Formats: sequence, C-alpha cells, structure tokens
Amino acid sequence: MKRGLLTMGLAVAAAAAAAPARAQPAYRLAEAFPALEFKRPVGVESAHDGSGRLFVVEQDGLVRVFRNDPGAKQSEVFLDLRERVSTDGNEMGLLGMAFAPDFARSGVFYVDYTASKRLKRVTRLSRLTVGPYKNAASVASEMTVIEIEQPWANHNGGQIAFGPDGMLYVAMGDGGSGGDPQGNAQNRKSLLGKILRLDIARHPYTIPADNPFRGNAQGWREEIYAYGLRNPWRFSFDRATGELWAGDVGQVTWEEINVVAAGKNYGWDCREGMHPYEPAEQRAPACASAGEMADPVWAYGRDQGISVTGGFVYRGSALPDLVGWYVYGDYGSGRIWALRRVDGRTENRLLLRANILISSFGCDEDGELIVCAHDPTGRPTQLYRLVTE
Repeated sequence: MKRGLLTMGLAVAAAAAAAPARAQPAYRLAEAFPALEFKRPVGVESAHDGSGRLFVVEQDGLVRVFRNDPGAKQSEVFLDLRERVSTDGNEMGLLGMAFAPDFARSGVFYVDYTASKRLKRVTRLSRLTVGPYKNAASVASEMTVIEIEQPWANHNGGQIAFGPDGMLYVAMGDGGSGGDPQGNAQNRKSLLGKILRLDIARHPYTIPADNPFRGNAQGWREEIYAYGLRNPWRFSFDRATGELWAGDVGQVTWEEINVVAAGKNYGWDCREGMHPYEPAEQRAPACASAGEMADPVWAYGRDQGISVTGGFVYRGSALPDLVGWYVYGDYGSGRIWALRRVDGRTENRLLLRANILISSFGCDEDGELIVCAHDPTGRPTQLYRLVTE
C-alpha cells in the first residue's frame, strides 16, 4: 500500500513539474465609488460594527462616512477637526484613525493628528465618542491621550491601529528634517522614530505589562514597542497571523518593508534598508554600540520608487491569487507590488504601475483592499479597488 502511494505521489510530482506555470492574472485599478471624491485621503477605516460603513480620513481634518456600496451617491462629515488640525507642512494634518474593538457598544474611537500648541508642533493622540451607528461625532467629546513634540514639520508617522491583543499601536516618525539630526530613532528616551504600544483601557493610558522596555533601569520610554524607524508610513496587522507589517520611508536610497516585533531595532539612522547610512560623526559611536539590528523583509531602491506606502496582507476573497501576499505601493512611482515569505525567502512581484500618488491602503469589513490617492495639484480624487483584467 505504501509503495503504491509512493508511486502515485512521484507520478503526481512529475506531472506537476512538467506542467507549465500558472499564469498570474493582470491587475488594474478601478474606481471604487465613482460618485464620490475626497481631498487628500490618508486612510480608509471600517468600524467593524456590522453597519457596512466606511470612514475616509482626509488630511486637512475631516473624516467622511458613507455606505460601502459602489453606487453610494454621497458621503457625510463624520468628524470635523479642521480648527484643531495643523496642515502647515505637507506631511502634517489628520493622519490616523482607529475604532475601539468594542466600538459598536462604546462608540469610542481615536485619532492622530498634528497640532500647534504654544508655538510648538505636537502629535496629538485623542479619544472621542459617538453614539452607536450615528454618522456624526462631536469634537466636544475629545480627550487627549498623549502629546508628543515634533521638532520639524515632516516625518509625523500617524498610523494608529488596535492589534489582535487589544492594545493601541502608534507610529511615530523620527521628528523630521533629514538624517535624523537629533538621533531620535536610536534614542529610547525619545518617543520619536518608534512604534508605541499603549493600553487604553483606562484613560489616558497605561503601559502594557509585557511591553519590551517596561521596568527598565536606563530611563527608556516604556511606551516603546519597536524603534529605529525613520517614518513608518502605514502599518497593519495580518488578520490571520497577527503579524505587524510596516512600510518605512527611506532617506535617499532605500525604501523598506518590516515585520515588526517587540523590542527590535530596525536600524535607522545607522542603516537605510540593509545598507549602512553614512551617519554624522557624532552619531558614529551610537551606531557602533547599537547592537543587533533587525533586517527588513524587503527593500527597493530609487529606480523603483521614492516613498513606500505600507499596505495589508490580503485576506479577502475577490482576489484569490493574492491571499496571503502583502500588498503595498509607492507614493511617487505609482507601483503596487505583492510580497510573501516562503521557506525563509521573500518573493516580490509587481502587480501594476498606476498613474496616481498612492497615499494609503485600507480594508473593508470583508478584507477587500481600497487604495487612496492624492492629486499633485490638491484636487479631489477617487478611491480605487484592485481588480483583475
């Protein structure tokens, strides 16, 4: 019996080896909601409350809500923070939104935006509430969770999301300028250049018991989950595995994708991608003593793009060929790729090159991808879905 099964197995393997490789489908972008337009969208969120709504975060301070229906005719203003949001810099503004896991009951959600306070720039993470299934939230409900001073107008990060553990994760850029002149990303006494992890069960927040630097004796900030990041522009959790994937925007040479783990150092500003970044003389000693640094799972150079936009591991049903692949893009080149790790190696494939500025990816309740785009002149743009030809 075993010999018969072995013979059958060898025959199947030989046939599979002889069969031509299955052709990969061709992909394109299609307008997701043709009747709707959005101004500088930087995120699309679902409340996962069964309402079938989508929420689009616009950089100038608005959140719009509408039915997840290609025939949707109009959107409503869910939240208006324009009087509190500062957009003085191109990378400033309302940058992130996350619904509490119990939003359907509590009505609690969070936003991340840049603001001006006492002549200083700050990243403000705030908690707000709205009645269940209502389409308008009041700014009067805003309560500040944390404020972090920003020395320059760029590299604000801004992505926030709840992990499968119920903790709130927050992306912080290195503070801006170029080359991380303050050395924030490698400095664990600073919250800049990090991904933070907060327990917001009690306001404003507490430090999770298993945060990697909780109880340290060196004075490192205990909110830190991972460090050594330049400007993590969009991160997400794999719905199936819980892994945290992040795109980190490079300086002048390399863009990178990281699978982020607790306590790891992702190298900036000692490294860019997997390559040494030429640090200033005053940074060299810190880089020499930084210890082990985690490699990105993928990096690409300036011949492919200029600013990575992190995406999602696809777990929907409309694109079966992409299930389990991490789909991401580049803001400058309009390229969209998919990558996955197989037996210790990484496969990366180009899906398409679009004539848009890819600002963000989102997912609806079913795990289907939505692509946000900017117009270089600032005009309103569409949202897109990835479809096969």
